[in-house]
Amino acid sequence: MGRSQDTFNKKEVRNKKEKKRKEKEKKKLAKKDVEKKGGLDDMIAYVDENGMIIDTPPDPTKKDVVKLEDIEISVPNRESMPKIDPIRKGTVSFFNESKGYGFIKDIETKEGVFVHVNNVIDEIKEGNLVTFEVEMGQKGPTAVRVKLTK
Repeated sequence: MGRSQDTFNKKEVRNKKEKKRKEKEKKKLAKKDVEKKGGLDDMIAYVDENGMIIDTPPDPTKKDVVKLEDIEISVPNRESMPKIDPIRKGTVSFFNESKGYGFIKDIETKEGVFVHVNNVIDEIKEGNLVTFEVEMGQKGPTAVRVKLTK
């Protein structure tokens, strides 16, 4: 009898193909098992009233009844918003006379507001109590019409 015509490489390729076919068959069987166990029903999750994820559906008897009239889908009216006094009070926290700018700390909101010497009516210094109005400048809120209070 003669020797087999199969070389080592041919045997190796055949073995790899067989191994790949068996792995594909295993994946196919595993996928069928998952479908039999429940499939999509096992993947569904619910959110309870506290925002926690649970696996049981919520109790329909605990539903809150919301009236259609109570739902607002717009920006609140300006009449319902509290009116803010345009004239504010504050203290000068920093003022550089040579450069002509500084900052005023608002008494109510505790925010620092930029002030320029062009928007000052009376001369101001650090620590002075002033009244001012706020307008939006190029880089943010700016104090205008700044006056000393006595």
